[in-house]
Amino acid sequence: MACHAFVIHIAVQTPLHSNVGGLLSYTHGHALPPGTLVRVPLGQRELLGVVWESVPAAHADLPAGVALRPLAQVLDALAPLAAPWRQLVAFTARYYQRSLGEIAATALPPALRKLSNAQLLRRLQAKKQAAQTVPEQEKLVALTAEQQSVISQIEQNCGPFLLYGSTGSGKTEVYLHTVAAALVADPQAQALVLVPEINLTPQLLARFERRFAPTLGPQAVASLHSGLTEAQRLKHWLAAHTGQARIVLGTRMAVLASLPQLKIIVVDEEHDPSFKQEEGARYSARDLALWRGRDAGAKVILGSATPSLESWYACQQGRYQRLDMPSRIAAAALPSVHLVNMRQQPKSTVFAPALLQAITERIQRGEQSLVLLNRRGFAPVLWCGDCGWKSDCPHCSAHQVFHKGERRLRCHHCSASQAVPRHCPHCGNPDILALGHGTEQLQEALEQVLRNVQRPDGQPARIGRMDADTTQGAGQLQAQLAHIHDGSVDVLVGTQMIAKGHDFRRMTLVAAIAPDAALMSTGFRAPERLFALLMQAAGRAGRDAAFVGQQGSQPQMWIQTQQPEHPLYQALLHHDYPGFAQQQLHERQQAGMPPFVFQALVRADAKTQDAAQNFLHAAAQHAQSLPALAGVFLYPPIPMAVQRVANIERAQMLIEAASRSALQKFLHAWQPVLHPLKKQHKTVVRWLVDVDPQSV
Repeated sequence: MACHAFVIHIAVQTPLHSNVGGLLSYTHGHALPPGTLVRVPLGQRELLGVVWESVPAAHADLPAGVALRPLAQVLDALAPLAAPWRQLVAFTARYYQRSLGEIAATALPPALRKLSNAQLLRRLQAKKQAAQTVPEQEKLVALTAEQQSVISQIEQNCGPFLLYGSTGSGKTEVYLHTVAAALVADPQAQALVLVPEINLTPQLLARFERRFAPTLGPQAVASLHSGLTEAQRLKHWLAAHTGQARIVLGTRMAVLASLPQLKIIVVDEEHDPSFKQEEGARYSARDLALWRGRDAGAKVILGSATPSLESWYACQQGRYQRLDMPSRIAAAALPSVHLVNMRQQPKSTVFAPALLQAITERIQRGEQSLVLLNRRGFAPVLWCGDCGWKSDCPHCSAHQVFHKGERRLRCHHCSASQAVPRHCPHCGNPDILALGHGTEQLQEALEQVLRNVQRPDGQPARIGRMDADTTQGAGQLQAQLAHIHDGSVDVLVGTQMIAKGHDFRRMTLVAAIAPDAALMSTGFRAPERLFALLMQAAGRAGRDAAFVGQQGSQPQMWIQTQQPEHPLYQALLHHDYPGFAQQQLHERQQAGMPPFVFQALVRADAKTQDAAQNFLHAAAQHAQSLPALAGVFLYPPIPMAVQRVANIERAQMLIEAASRSALQKFLHAWQPVLHPLKKQHKTVVRWLVDVDPQSV
């Protein structure tokens, strides 16, 4: 018994709905500090785990006859994960209805699962010896009066803060100054800066490195995102955990990083839906940043030119402090907005003549234009006019998208693809039509209509495209951004990835093609997202006042729409986010939607739609007997918008409550009911709970 004197309770990566979803117990010769990393046997495998508690074997409350297995290895080369990190993991698991081990595994770099204690020790020693090139110190710029006022308010108050600044107002400089102040105030302090997407990380990382690496050292700034290799992610995570990295920049996964001396958190473009994880543990990095800041006593700054309605409402309620920066740097003007009524154009029109003329003039002056269409590929669907055949995906309730360059039909849900048929598979008609437009088609159309337009140097106009299809390979994104910045591209066609955060100095015109589809969406957040996307896209134009003044140009935003009179577009005409937000909040309050109520979705995936819905009906029936149901409303189960993906049918049930606490209380009481229910519905593949869903 001496060699198994303690029972160690450990968080291991097991799903909450499995038979081993909670903490697992093992034996060890002595107590281990909470947060210690260990390797444990589970079945035939050996998994990474985090010690949660050590209990003397004599005091452990174990069922009679249970024989526990001993730990396989203790990874004590690494300092234990601190209490604030464990509290963050525990809160995330509790709030988002996941297991402790699942959240802990999400937060830890995958490479840790493969290392022995000796290998981990070598990695840590290698980090101390590593040397890197220090970038040249960035020249400091004079702050505007608005920036100085905002920085002063952040220094004097606790927050959390909502930095509401127009595009090009210099929010990044505010982040740099406030981070610098926090690091000066505490020599051990760490900062966390979150961005919504990977393609925004390199340029912001370079900016922070130029500002801080010359004084703090080359390893003081680290990044964490899914675009890193496993070795890179482990290296940067270790730098954060050991305190060597003073500043960590990353996407949503970085919010769960181990930062023992965290003092300030910045969430840039806080409105972006990318901060909500849509697979696995469905957490919101923005919301966790707020909780983590409060728990750790760290200041939190949420920044956006188009804040989420939840954050805007929180300011109205006095929960956040709003800081305004309405002016652009160097008195640069916001782009004027031009609405093109496409009802007055021939139906086949892709680009209105006035828009083409405006783009042509900019090419001839050496300026750049951006054309936004949030749909990649050549066309959303192929169609036979004789028999009505469409390029439907055989595995999903969606169309396969036509990619002309590859000569492939590709499903954007399950990735299934096939060669483009030479004739209709049903009736043999050789004239198959491409319906709708994608970025690939817009690029081809612009290359055709602008083929005789010349740049100031006499060279023909160059049309580029940036979307998920053209940035898949290693280094492709950076190469494309470099071409845009050096002026090698005159017109850039792309999806929403080109509309966020980029600082294109030569860009003076932005055009949105066919944005109206979002107005027809059944999702109540669609207008908010469309307004944010168009405002963010408009913000790419005219950012360099000196360049615009030299060219004698005026930045413009063109919107081709069938509904120019729509209130959303009318608000865009005046860059009136406050007015748009007020109107949207009024509509949501009238309809009883967030942020005035709190929601969760329960989703079931099964072999058939009936099986998925039957599981949800049974779950709703069992919920009726729970006292915690008081104040909670369950809507009937319905198919999801895309109800079949990869031959799996999907159904969902919306749960709503007037208070967050009532919803959480119900979900915790309901979980024990849902676990055994799946055993009765054997055709159900999986079920999950999505708290605070972004897509309903």
